[in-house]
Amino acid sequence: MNKALHRVGEYTMLMAKAISIPDRWNMFFKQLIKEIYKLGADSLWIVIIISLFIGTVIAIQISLNISSPLIPKFTIGYTTREIILLEFSSSIMCLILAGKVGSNIASEIGTMRVTEQIDAMEIMGVNSANFLIMPKILGLMIFIPVLVVFSMFTGVIGGIAASYADINGMTPASFEYGLQFYFNSFYIGYSVIKSIVYAFIIASIASYFGYGVKGGALEVGKASTNAVVMSSVMILLADVILTHLMLT
Repeated sequence: MNKALHRVGEYTMLMAKAISIPDRWNMFFKQLIKEIYKLGADSLWIVIIISLFIGTVIAIQISLNISSPLIPKFTIGYTTREIILLEFSSSIMCLILAGKVGSNIASEIGTMRVTEQIDAMEIMGVNSANFLIMPKILGLMIFIPVLVVFSMFTGVIGGIAASYADINGMTPASFEYGLQFYFNSFYIGYSVIKSIVYAFIIASIASYFGYGVKGGALEVGKASTNAVVMSSVMILLADVILTHLMLT
């Protein structure tokens, strides 16, 4: 319990140090653009590929499990849409990105700590936490919603592609009708808001574990693992809280 409280205190103090007004705005914006490209844009293709295949699989599995003649076939498209919009494109996709982006951030900052680059910044009077962490947090929070929208679009495209296989009576026309049936545009905003919160969780927790590395290369690996595990747990906890607050 004491160790957990100690970590929470360290995390809070680090975020207070990191989330402050930059000393040099031109350097901050250069670093921000770099982080948006490295953490966000580089993840675009993996998001598209995963979403496309998962959307296809969801549609096929729902089609195979709906065998009752009393259930209309457009339910397949409706259910696929709801799963993709409400959970997959925000929560599940961010869990996947926590593994890719979170480990990248933790290992990068951890390596800088081990090689004493952060210590050199502190000696020169640079707020190393603000310079290294703030652009990562803001960059990920800016671009994660873009990835979520791409995930929604490609996931639905994957479901439409599966409908052409005519599995268990599923047709493109019934699937497309199900996609439009009782569509609630609020769900898109709901997923985007969740993704912004998840982006902060991923970037801040990964930065905390990387920034606090003590030792050598082995500790950098442990920090990356801890960052991914803790980010995943906190994303799931935030998912429960946000769902209760926004949908009930």
